[in-house]
Amino acid sequence: MRAGKIFVGDLEELGLLDKIKTVKVTLYGSLAATGKGHMTPQAILLGFEGEDPETIETSTIPSRYASILETKSLTLGGRHRIRYDQDRDMLWHWDKVLRTHPNGMRFSAFDENGDLLATNEYFSVGGGFVVNEQTKVDENLYYKGLDKSRVDPSRLSQTHGLGGHHEPPLEPPGTEEERDPGEETGGRGGQPTYLFHSGDSLLALTKKHNLTIAQLVYDNERHYLSDAEIRSKLARLWQVMDECIRTGVTATEETLPGRLQLRRRAPSLYRRLMRGLYPGVAGPGGIGGDLALEAPLAAAAQEDGRDRLPPMQLPLTARRNESGDVSRAGSGFGRGMVGNFNHAIMPTPSRKTIFPAIDFLSTYAIAVNEVNAAGGRIVTSPTNGASGLIPAVLKWVVEFISEDPEQDIATFLLTASAIGMLFKRGATISAAEGGCQAEVGVACSMAAAGFAAVMGATPEIILQAAEIGIEHNLGLTCDPIDGLVQVPCIERNSLGAVKAVTAAQLALASDGVYSVTLDEAIHAMRLTARDMSVKYKETSLSGLATTVRIPLSSPAC
Repeated sequence: MRAGKIFVGDLEELGLLDKIKTVKVTLYGSLAATGKGHMTPQAILLGFEGEDPETIETSTIPSRYASILETKSLTLGGRHRIRYDQDRDMLWHWDKVLRTHPNGMRFSAFDENGDLLATNEYFSVGGGFVVNEQTKVDENLYYKGLDKSRVDPSRLSQTHGLGGHHEPPLEPPGTEEERDPGEETGGRGGQPTYLFHSGDSLLALTKKHNLTIAQLVYDNERHYLSDAEIRSKLARLWQVMDECIRTGVTATEETLPGRLQLRRRAPSLYRRLMRGLYPGVAGPGGIGGDLALEAPLAAAAQEDGRDRLPPMQLPLTARRNESGDVSRAGSGFGRGMVGNFNHAIMPTPSRKTIFPAIDFLSTYAIAVNEVNAAGGRIVTSPTNGASGLIPAVLKWVVEFISEDPEQDIATFLLTASAIGMLFKRGATISAAEGGCQAEVGVACSMAAAGFAAVMGATPEIILQAAEIGIEHNLGLTCDPIDGLVQVPCIERNSLGAVKAVTAAQLALASDGVYSVTLDEAIHAMRLTARDMSVKYKETSLSGLATTVRIPLSSPAC
């Protein structure tokens, strides 16, 4: 969507928009292989029409996309109507890859005579960044701003991005240790105060200037934004994350879009937990249905719901038939005992146990990723496919641990972002380039660091938590079934969230003793990504994507 909006914005700036009669879109590599499942056509076309992913009304996307296909027309920039035929004007080259990145797309605009007026290539490299060869400067923050005229000039000259996207960053002249923390801060031009390019340089800065990682990142942001703007942006990120979880657990649709017809699980999982985090959701009369708490218990849960769970419905007594087999007698959760009582190993009755910590994390992560799979608004953190981990862990912190949510939200997000920067500079955050280790793996590392930070860990322990988070995701492949961000993506976010908390807990209990540094783990991830078969890099060409049979509605398919 950003790429489409940027292209049309450039056409308008060059005075070409009104001359356009049609546009052609060519998708390459991973973007073509899984584009339909990722709703790529919808995003690009609505970007052409001037929409932005942060502000578009997501509920209108399906109807607007259907209208474009039906009328065979587009309104560029919201004002210039052209003819557009999806079958003719969008090409899919899943077997070809452009040089810069596997997630490549080419847009071309033609006049009424069929002459080419303009063309450009764009690459989606993760994190919401849109890049091309002409704008590959400092991780393309220039282009992420969309409106190039409003981007701070220093974005184009930051020294910690030297060495390019695919190579280890070089030590810039005038290292962080030589900088005066008071110079070139606040205002345009120059550089942010604390530039870092590796875990070691980040750690050295925190030690030299007696700052936490969150404080260091905050001070860098002050180079571009006021304190009020920083707080506003952090609050907006959390608002979208929190609202996304709410949307996921209150969804009324039973299945997700796509041929898999995957059942939504977040609403039922949340009803089972019955904590009532959102008014009217899980209390009496809410979507909890027959599992709703009784009025006295519900009232108490309003004050302190942390230990309030629905009463368990135990299995009914099993009935033994003449052969000694146990029949299914049913239970409160629809399952009974199966087995033979005349055996040395007695059958085990059905159990339904709730582990609040794990279950809440899982439910939050699943909720976010179900919203993502349905085309709703999420925070790209660090990617859409891995957008459930950070919100889930942060929500869990806010609800179960935090005594100062505003402080903890800022600390968590700022710390996690620093870790994400290290991966983007030292390896990749794109599944098309590095497999799912670059998405869920990086998100797990970021969330582990954020969790450790709000638990009061030192910067060294925080980096250790991040290292543990990625170390045990190395080699994770990306093989989405049917190209949809559903299986195994949704459950993988759930497990990743639990793993992030575990990684932080292990680091906190280590007393600073560890064998692998974060920089070494990031380097290992880069090597693993380079050696990984392209079939496991978001192409749906192997793994689960080929071993799982998709039930089709028509044999002709």
